[in-house]
Amino acid sequence: MRRNFPPRDRDNNQQRPFNPRLRTRRRECEFTKLGILPDYKDIKRLQKYITSQGKIYPRRRTGVTAKMQRRLSIAIKRARHMALLPFAPQHMRG
Repeated sequence: MRRNFPPRDRDNNQQRPFNPRLRTRRRECEFTKLGILPDYKDIKRLQKYITSQGKIYPRRRTGVTAKMQRRLSIAIKRARHMALLPFAPQHMRG
């Protein structure tokens, strides 16, 4: 059964409530801006994209393009495999 709801009038200058999360500025991809590719040997740059728990930050958090995010994850995994970056956080290692 379909209900008939009255139409909403927005003509009387009613504005939607302000939501600060909707107004955030998109971050530019650091790799595209500098014209470089993610490299497993660049540990300082790779550490910016890893949490304190050792997880890789998602694209929506870092502002990296999809193509560079894939290359970034490969570079981080390669650096972990070569023991340049830790697999586990500091407090978990014994």
